[in-house]
Amino acid sequence: MLFGDERQARRLMVRQQIAARGISDMRVLGAMASIPRERFVPADQSHRAYADQPLPIGLDQTISQPYIVALMAEHARLNRHCKVLEIGTGSGYAAAVFAKIAKHVWTVERLADLADAAERLFVELCIDNITVVVGDGAVGHPEAAPYDAIIVAAAAPHIPERLREQLAVGGNLVIPVGDRAFQDLCIMTRTGKGYEKRSAGACRFVPLVSPEAFDDRRA
Repeated sequence: MLFGDERQARRLMVRQQIAARGISDMRVLGAMASIPRERFVPADQSHRAYADQPLPIGLDQTISQPYIVALMAEHARLNRHCKVLEIGTGSGYAAAVFAKIAKHVWTVERLADLADAAERLFVELCIDNITVVVGDGAVGHPEAAPYDAIIVAAAAPHIPERLREQLAVGGNLVIPVGDRAFQDLCIMTRTGKGYEKRSAGACRFVPLVSPEAFDDRRA
């Protein structure tokens, strides 16, 4: 059940935090206004669900700042025909936003507890165009490739080669690249002749834990 104050909070979030900063894609703005972010945060954080900041969700993970979710969605150039690969399911909030726009979203999460919780929430919210995969995000999900958009919600020291390979020609890969403290939001577009890369500015994400990125299993 959605209450009036929550709907108002979402409208204010879209207007003040997202549109006011230059996000203009109406599909993105509409998706951000429709997904109940309060359902994706822990109960003790629900009063901050529409705050202009990331929030902890447990297991040293976070739900991204709303503006960042919108920024990544806009740079990915999502539309209703898109097949989307998301790396880092987390709470499931971003996947739900992307699924509101795209044809189907495959979302990969290395932590089974988070993946299971997100999948249950998608069912509760009647979101039926998301497939949750437990695995190494840097490997992607080649079974459903190629993807029109790949959105990575974790920082890597470089763009994983396997993700590049799973991007369709004309598709966009959005990923934070840098060290564990500071990153640049990189947008890579696959063309018929190779790849083109540009920057959307500084950002900060949790690390992409993988032998192909930040390997926390090393001694």
